Amino acid sequence: MFLIDTHSHLTFDPLFADIDNVLQRSIAAGVASWITVGTDPDHTKKAVELASRFDNLYAAVGIHPHYAKSVTAQSIAALKQIAQHEKVVAVGETGLDFHYNFSAQTEQQRLFVEHLNIARELNLPVIIHCREAFDETIDVLQRHGSDLRKIVFHCFSGSAEQAKIVLANGWYISFTGVVTFKNADIARETAELVPLDRLMIETDCPYMSPEPMRKQKINEPALMLHTAKFIAELRKIPFENFADEITATTRNFFALPEK
Repeated sequence: MFLIDTHSHLTFDPLFADIDNVLQRSIAAGVASWITVGTDPDHTKKAVELASRFDNLYAAVGIHPHYAKSVTAQSIAALKQIAQHEKVVAVGETGLDFHYNFSAQTEQQRLFVEHLNIARELNLPVIIHCREAFDETIDVLQRHGSDLRKIVFHCFSGSAEQAKIVLANGWYISFTGVVTFKNADIARETAELVPLDRLMIETDCPYMSPEPMRKQKINEPALMLHTAKFIAELRKIPFENFADEITATTRNFFALPEK
């Protein structure tokens, strides 16, 4: 059994300070490969440096919509340059966050389009952050990324109907430990309908530890095993079969080597 954490933030404290032990615990749990995701220029650079240290660790490079207001032409040029590193497997996370609106919505949309352009030029998948902006995110993708097939909505929090829209466009959906929470009926409904060749799982660590480890305030990749087992049971699929299917989906999406 071999699972891949498709969205982690291993450059965030306190995970980064204990990275060797974090990864050892993860491997012991069967989560033996990871994608650490950039959220700003500093963490993107750190993600690539960290990925360079470990064979089964890869990086996604991006600037979160929260920081759109501070992005310059130089920031975009630097992002495009680092995205060409051999351990980079995706662009992101990028998208729209209309919950906090730390940056103006127009600034977020412009930055989103810049990420899509980089992904297109470098033939890389895109990791989408979408919070309280589903219709607007779909609109940007359809207008500026309709030719990009490898798009995943990470930490999906939408309804079953919204999931069907994502799937109808040929895109992918990734679930976090939120699906295990007692009040997450909508997430569970969605997790049941997504085909396994479009479904991935993630921790989004250090946030959102899954049940029964929710009291562990610092999430880490080892805990993704609980999410995987929960969804397999929810869908009435033998766990080993479920793990094999979603790992194959993940390898295909991110073009990861067989190991």
